[in-house]
Amino acid sequence: MLEFVIAFVSSIAPLLQESASTAAIPPKAGAALAVGLAAFGSGYAERGIGAAAVGAIAEDESMFGRGLILTVLPETLVILALVTVFVV
Repeated sequence: MLEFVIAFVSSIAPLLQESASTAAIPPKAGAALAVGLAAFGSGYAERGIGAAAVGAIAEDESMFGRGLILTVLPETLVILALVTVFVV
């Protein structure tokens, strides 16, 4: 999937450029794309992690802390992506 996105963007980007001085993707659109893809990736990662954490907690209640940390870990990706919005 990632290879497809990279190939698509690299093939469309030269067509979108009107001149050499303008960017193919405006900075705000790039920041929005970064946050959206980070949120999508985080949700995709949490899908498997959450299922495994619930299964581990169902078998052993002492795994709650570890499961909670591993479930929250992908969310830091979205938080760091939101930083790019404020930088741009």
